[in-house]
Amino acid sequence: MVATFLAFLLVAVVLGIIGVAAEGLGWLLAVGVVVFVADVAFAAVAGSRRVRRPVR
Repeated sequence: MVATFLAFLLVAVVLGIIGVAAEGLGWLLAVGVVVFVADVAFAAVAGSRRVRRPVR
């Protein structure tokens, strides 16, 4: 779970850097931002699904 989150986070950062550095590839920055937002939303949903034991 954590490895998947970090892998998608790395992909989003790399796409963002390439999108900023390469002229004419601004759309790649947008794709990186979308991947980042989807990754954060996925982590939030997966984190809220954890079953918590009641404290005794």
